[in-house]
Amino acid sequence: MSFPNWKRLLEISPESWLIAAVAVLLSYLVLYGALRFVGSRIGALAQRTDRLAGRIVAEVLQSTNRFIILLVSLLVGLGTIELTPAWETWRSHAWVLLIGLQIALWLNRAISAWLRDYRARTDGADLRNRASTTTLVFLLRFALWLTTALAVLANLGVNITALVASLGIGGIAVALGLQTILSDLFASLAIALDKPFQVGDAINFGSNSGTVARVGIKTTRILSDSGETIIISNTELLKQIVRNYRPMQQRRVAFSFRIAYQTPVEQVAELSQAVKDIILAIAQTRFARAHFKGFGESALEYEVVYFVLSPDYGLYMDIQQRINLELMRACAARNIQFGYPVRTVQMATDSALAMLPASTLEALPQPE
Repeated sequence: MSFPNWKRLLEISPESWLIAAVAVLLSYLVLYGALRFVGSRIGALAQRTDRLAGRIVAEVLQSTNRFIILLVSLLVGLGTIELTPAWETWRSHAWVLLIGLQIALWLNRAISAWLRDYRARTDGADLRNRASTTTLVFLLRFALWLTTALAVLANLGVNITALVASLGIGGIAVALGLQTILSDLFASLAIALDKPFQVGDAINFGSNSGTVARVGIKTTRILSDSGETIIISNTELLKQIVRNYRPMQQRRVAFSFRIAYQTPVEQVAELSQAVKDIILAIAQTRFARAHFKGFGESALEYEVVYFVLSPDYGLYMDIQQRINLELMRACAARNIQFGYPVRTVQMATDSALAMLPASTLEALPQPE
């Protein structure tokens, strides 16, 4: 790329410079005024509709760099002057450079506005997850400025093929060396964006359960129900089935019990209604069903399903205990016995022994 001849500027007539100066002034006033007007109108509309996107667009437009507006106006003014091809080439490259830089600044301001709004909307517990959000914002800004730089260099005539190839090979080498760390990092970003759980949520994973205390870049700390702190990598945590109890508004409870086979049929039929009456008399419960389920090996089996209208585990245990006690009283009032394993031993008579083969009789223990 050849450098333009600066002497050509001295050959331009004063009238041409005056026209260019007027064009620069008008361009600056029009561009600056238009951006401020459009930004204020969008901002007012966003305030009425409470739209985050509108507020971000308004802030981005109103934060346009004045120096870049001035440089763009200068390029507009130079467009009114007849320049050499070398100067026209440099002017076109300057257009690309300024527009690319301003777009990058707009996007960077949009990211900052989104981050500020996100932190304002999150409560105190979510503020502990700022490490993941900050990491995400850093990666977005890095990708933004890298893409802008490569686009500008390519437009200026720089061969970026070798540079992109070097960045790709270097990125692969770094990714292989930091595979475990990057895996945990992206798992942390997945938790921050997808929000399968948040700080303060009660969760269950594998054979462990507890409350999420902190979500870091590499690990998550969980205060277990037994009191100790469980530290697990984000990757390993997301590989498991995680049960989050925070969205739970009610608790479904299913339990069974058994009664003896000697129970009269009439009382077997009445017991389902008795269980229903017990559950309906307890507040914060919703009865679902109670059935004589079937014939067990040594007892008659019942299955009961009801809902506790609260996720509180302690309340559920109190209600279940009350149901158990009331069920015992109902069975005692009806003289119904609970079922338990029973084995019947039938002694063989002499006639039955006589029918056995001789080899089997010899194997039986002989009385002393």
